[in-house]
Amino acid sequence: MPIEPYLFFEGRCDEAIAFYRDALGAEVEMLMRYRESPEPPDPARLPPGAGDKVMHASLRIGDSVIMLSDGSCSGQPGFQGFSLSLAPADAATAGRLFSALADGGQVQMPLGETFWSPCFGMVVDRFGVSWMLNVAGPAPA
Repeated sequence: MPIEPYLFFEGRCDEAIAFYRDALGAEVEMLMRYRESPEPPDPARLPPGAGDKVMHASLRIGDSVIMLSDGSCSGQPGFQGFSLSLAPADAATAGRLFSALADGGQVQMPLGETFWSPCFGMVVDRFGVSWMLNVAGPAPA
């Protein structure tokens, strides 16, 4: 049974989808806006004009799926206490992905060799989502 993270971007979901398409090659598998819902959302839960915001989206990144939404469109996303982990095949791929995710974000640990990996790094992207990139295999001796 796979675990699929669900991220709430509080009004910036379209921007996040475009970013992950460019940075990670993500593919949109499904996208529904609030105005497309078969059941109208509770107007007390969403601000006026939220009909074009993303109610639910599903992105495929490699063999994994993440789900996204604008949530309540409050403008206050809170991504704390977790990281999404990517397992690139090699250091060159890790470098490309890391640079893309770091654009507008903040590097927490630069890509480099560790005792468990030839290439590992941590970055928080422009939306506040924490990512770890880890190339499998032992570090070179």
